[in-house]
Amino acid sequence: MCPCELKMKIKEIFQLAINKGIEADFRGKERIEKLLKRRKEKFEKLSDKEKEEFDKESLENPYLDSRILHVAQDREIKKVLVGIDIEPAEILLAKEIGNVDLIIAHHPIGKGLTHLSEVMELQCDVLNQYGVPINVAEGLMKERISEVARGVNAVNHQRTVDAAKILGFNLICLHTACDNLAAKFIKDKIGKEDSLMRLEDLTKILEEIPEYREAIKFGAGPKIFVGDPERRCGKIAVTEITGGTEGSPKLYEKMAQSGIGTIIGMHISEEHKKEAEAANINVVVAGHMSSDSLGVNLFLDELEKQGIEIIPCSGLIRIKRI
Repeated sequence: MCPCELKMKIKEIFQLAINKGIEADFRGKERIEKLLKRRKEKFEKLSDKEKEEFDKESLENPYLDSRILHVAQDREIKKVLVGIDIEPAEILLAKEIGNVDLIIAHHPIGKGLTHLSEVMELQCDVLNQYGVPINVAEGLMKERISEVARGVNAVNHQRTVDAAKILGFNLICLHTACDNLAAKFIKDKIGKEDSLMRLEDLTKILEEIPEYREAIKFGAGPKIFVGDPERRCGKIAVTEITGGTEGSPKLYEKMAQSGIGTIIGMHISEEHKKEAEAANINVVVAGHMSSDSLGVNLFLDELEKQGIEIIPCSGLIRIKRI
């Protein structure tokens, strides 16, 4: 079938993103199915009033920071405006461009932002896969998850969604669903490399990825934030690319005790950096917008296969692999 004959609507695009996110999830499809089954069992035990207030989308969507935020008209999608951050300015940009059928944000907004903390459990499972005991990971993440939930509570969640409603634009956000794609891509890229290689070798491997090569041009390429170029990597863990936002800084000591030598992340706060230094954990920051772009691009290629036109904006470094 010719790409021009293929048709997709909003829910189909959204479900494709969720499916791709599940395929790339470090936990595996079976673990995701168990998670959703557990949610359904808990839902069935709720009172009628509690069921009315329950977020029923969570019964089918494992990534609650990825959402359909507003459907003005669920028509066939031909042109999509996509950005890392979508705010009212980008909604106005879509109006100026004209004939935009759908706007896709990467970073969560609206209901996706209010539920950001709920995807952070993913980090516990990933850390466990790298050797951190699950009870330790969950114990230390609990405080951080609560902190993130409180932090987003004060934000004007609906600002961008309201702008989309007023101007009549369809709007969705795809966060962890796309971050999973980036995490898997990076893990596969370095998976067969010698664990005795140096940090400078690891950064060179990352720089082979087109999004990071492009980011180097404006000074935002991969950098060693903790460690020295001549240091050996040891066991490399891709623990800070997906899972909502930064985990607990107290985890670095536990990671070191579990044999992790180097972490690859999108970004790192000063508090996290100090804790990593104290634990002698090397940290290579791949880059924020570039890492986000990597995951988003891997999904957007699937849309372009369906004949959908992509207009990148707001920090998205568009690289095609088709």
